Amino acid sequence: MSLVVENVTKIYGRQKALDAVSFQVRRGEVLALLGPNGAGKSTMMKIIACYLPQTAGKVIVCGFDVSRQPLEVKKRLGYLPEHNPLYLDMFVKEYLRFVAGVHGLGRNSKARVDEMIALTGLTAEYKKTIGALSKGYRQRVGIAQALIHDPEVLILDEPTSGLDPNQLAEIRSLIRDIGKEKTVILSTHIMQEVEAVCNRVIIVNKGKIMADAPTGELRLLHNAGKALLVEFDKAPDIQKLKAIAGVADVVAEGRNGFRVFSQGVDDLRPAIFRFAVDHGFTLLTMTRQEDSLEQVFREVTD
Repeated sequence: MSLVVENVTKIYGRQKALDAVSFQVRRGEVLALLGPNGAGKSTMMKIIACYLPQTAGKVIVCGFDVSRQPLEVKKRLGYLPEHNPLYLDMFVKEYLRFVAGVHGLGRNSKARVDEMIALTGLTAEYKKTIGALSKGYRQRVGIAQALIHDPEVLILDEPTSGLDPNQLAEIRSLIRDIGKEKTVILSTHIMQEVEAVCNRVIIVNKGKIMADAPTGELRLLHNAGKALLVEFDKAPDIQKLKAIAGVADVVAEGRNGFRVFSQGVDDLRPAIFRFAVDHGFTLLTMTRQEDSLEQVFREVTD
């Protein structure tokens, strides 16, 4: 297991930022850590990265305890914080060589720097000072420094902030490729990014884990992920619709439309069709409805 978090609590004065949080992440997983502002996401990332001590609990990264063996953890972990700290007066290549030296790469420094410049799309910009770069290219430099020592675990806090659509696609593709061999923990507010890149989602709210599931299955944990949008030629009695076996709830949608939620039934369509035939209605439309990840997020954190 690349990362083990056990009952981690963090208290700032009287405020409990994290409340007995526990989860594990395997190698090859790209985990999205989601939550509203102030939910505890960045605090959790900083604890894993040895930037903050936890008040209670344990964090193990690649077999090493963040409290007792922080240097061993840092050797195996790459971290891009939300506010990307860079030396703006240094040239891109100069800065990456400096970071490589900090990690003690020695003879491998030059080759590794050149590899990171190519990998993160900095080839056309590496002769510039970091201060002269756009925000998007500064993010690329931040990702390059986080990867330069070939870490087993990579933590990215809002990594695509400020990128244009073309850069977004390139960086997302890079993260997917990295996630095939490494453990990646990604924090973002862009739900399309989660669906495009991550294979697992943890939603945190008020310091507690509210949901933990594979990305494709998260919607199925909520009633809205099992709904049908149906429309008849005329409006039936809503109570009769609710009486159909397997129906959990019915919500009116427009004049003759209804959103029908299931309860333990995989497919309500045959029952809805029989209802229409038996009661003399013409069924105009019947469409499966799934919540977007954004809707699920709002539901879980409301």
